[in-house]
Amino acid sequence: MRARIYRPAKNAMQSGKARTKLWLLEYEPESPKTPDPLMGWTSSADMRQQVALEFDSSDEAVAYAEKHGIPYQVFEPHNPKPRPKSYSDNFRFDRKQPWSH
Repeated sequence: MRARIYRPAKNAMQSGKARTKLWLLEYEPESPKTPDPLMGWTSSADMRQQVALEFDSSDEAVAYAEKHGIPYQVFEPHNPKPRPKSYSDNFRFDRKQPWSH
């Protein structure tokens, strides 16, 4: 079973970058989840889907996977370019788009 090593994106409900510096090692699902006929809950017999190991760097996660013989795939994070902008830039004289209606 293959594992994924990646750095998670921030949650849509958070404005900060908490818990986005860690790297996760998670197993890919072996079989699809199936709905329970009685309750309608989604279930799976694959217990490895519940395992998520946290590491400080991708090198530590790769070393762990290689030590334990786990096939893995590393997904590099997408780092957006920071665009610093000040409030006064909204009222600049040489603004490219008109500010008023």
